[in-house]
Amino acid sequence: MKCKISRNAAKMIKLELDKPENEGKLLRVYVTHAHGDHAHYGMGIDTPTDKDVVVSTDKDIDVILEKDNEFLDGVRIDYFYLPEEGFAVTNPSKGNHGDH
Repeated sequence: MKCKISRNAAKMIKLELDKPENEGKLLRVYVTHAHGDHAHYGMGIDTPTDKDVVVSTDKDIDVILEKDNEFLDGVRIDYFYLPEEGFAVTNPSKGNHGDH
């Protein structure tokens, strides 16, 4: 499984992971709901279970993904400042190129 994190997103994620209450935890990306050929995503700070796989990224951030969930393979995490500040999780390989 693959996960890509943009530079801006990595900076914001590392700030959250560096908080004392998140010590030893990782970023989790999950599907909030799926319909048709794409899904919508959420993120949280969590610890992996036996139902998960931990994926390393090129930004030195390990990400928890649910095993065998095809909508999670290839997710991309971005962080935008405009028009609204916040994270955007998409999966271009699954036809999800942003909000609709």
